[in-house]
Amino acid sequence: MSIAENRQAILEGRTALGIELGSTRIKAVLINEQNEPIASGGHEWENRYEHGVWTYSLEDVWSGLQGCYQSLLMDIKEKYGAETELTRTGAIGISAMMHGYMPFDKEGNLLVPFRTWRNNITGEASEKLSELFHYNVPQRWSIAHLYQAILKGEPHVKDIDYITTLEAYVHWKLTGQRVLGIGDVAGMFPVDCETKDYNETMIQQFDQLVQPYGFGWKLRDIMPRCLVAGQEAGCLTEEGARLLDVSGRLQAGIPMCPPEGDAGTGMVATNSVAMRTGNVSAGTSVFASIVLEKELSAPYKEIDMVATPSGHPVAMAHSNNCTTDLNAWVGIFKEFAQAMGMEVDMNQLYGTLYRKALEGDKDGGGLLSYCYYSGEHMTGFEEGRPLFVRSPESHFTLANFMRTNLYTCLGAMRVGLDILFKKEDVKVSRLLGHGGLFKTKGVGQQILADAVGAPVSVMDTAGEGGAWGIAVLASYLIHKKERETLEDFLDQKVFAGNMGTTLAPDPEGIEGYNRFMERYLKGIPVERAAVDSDIWTE
Repeated sequence: MSIAENRQAILEGRTALGIELGSTRIKAVLINEQNEPIASGGHEWENRYEHGVWTYSLEDVWSGLQGCYQSLLMDIKEKYGAETELTRTGAIGISAMMHGYMPFDKEGNLLVPFRTWRNNITGEASEKLSELFHYNVPQRWSIAHLYQAILKGEPHVKDIDYITTLEAYVHWKLTGQRVLGIGDVAGMFPVDCETKDYNETMIQQFDQLVQPYGFGWKLRDIMPRCLVAGQEAGCLTEEGARLLDVSGRLQAGIPMCPPEGDAGTGMVATNSVAMRTGNVSAGTSVFASIVLEKELSAPYKEIDMVATPSGHPVAMAHSNNCTTDLNAWVGIFKEFAQAMGMEVDMNQLYGTLYRKALEGDKDGGGLLSYCYYSGEHMTGFEEGRPLFVRSPESHFTLANFMRTNLYTCLGAMRVGLDILFKKEDVKVSRLLGHGGLFKTKGVGQQILADAVGAPVSVMDTAGEGGAWGIAVLASYLIHKKERETLEDFLDQKVFAGNMGTTLAPDPEGIEGYNRFMERYLKGIPVERAAVDSDIWTE
């Protein structure tokens, strides 16, 4: 559509808005009726490590959302004229990082600081619930946080009226509705993909487990209602409109789609919601999500079982750590360039360093890195220490340094993928990448193809990520035809044959990455020694 047509669509409310609260950036994307991004906004933010917990404050949540929305309004004015006002849209969707723990009392007060997905502090609860359900319950899941709080005797548990995830919390405040899309419902508690709801047998098992404590609540009553893509999830209230748009111009009454986690929006953004499709989302964390043809033969602690936004079973290999340490190294190069009196364009700096990695030895020259900024459940760490190691014989060059730092971003995830591909013989006909790791054309994509030994595609919208994905889910809410599935909507109305660019794995690259992984697994005791050391204890 032309600029004039997009401007008219904005003025007439023929758009859909998606907002995603990522780990380091809150992003808003406005799309037209062809589901094309026509404006965007962003706000940088960062989690805090306070009293042994990774968290964000509620003040940061709302100031970040408001800042992001105002950034979107500025982008609209810059692109379509100062007189172009966004007062309504066809629909809105909210997405955020999955999992975590936000417990509220009956007055709506947050009882303890938000415990994010990044925390590996629920090991005892995770193990006991996994044994009880005979189903892997990762430490990140809301139910693990709840049960760990019970086991520790935390006093707030008796006062819980509602527990939820970040995007469901925001949706609740914008609409008054306690609902959540099934993709992240499956990040709170196991779901039944046949009934498209919480697993009722396991709900009853949990209620029986905690009955001796005498709490005044049942589990189902304190969790959000489960919805699938396309279901109505309430409308923006007057209070919600003022919360989002401090200028007061945004109108109430806008339909909102079920809020979803970043895994689900990533599936939508890469058209990976059909069976035998998969995607890899690589940013602060990295995870591969593969839509299964059938359930796995057994539970694995390395594999999360979640769901697509329409409720199909998904196996997820999730690593807590990806680009945080890599970004810190790039920051060092920025400081060096500035110290040398050079102007630094960050896009150019990232592109230069990433492309340099492709010149390195296929196995990284004998270098080794662990990007464990936080704990890493895949390899058994409750805490992390970013670590770079080499021997005197290692080939220490800039190219190998960058290749190794890119390789290690995928190392822990590869542990989980080996289970799916080698033990369970899971088949994937299409694997797509999205997120910050893929912004430099052809680099992260080739590294991933070599790491998984399969072709990887990246679409033009890869950099838009989950904010565009949740905008598309909002569009699906208002534009779907009767009985039109999400899969058909994406194939026919969003992607329409656009499969992006595809890179095949390089045989030498596969061999090189495998040699790196051998070194990576052998070096785990080095990371363990760094974590166990008292060097950084206060």
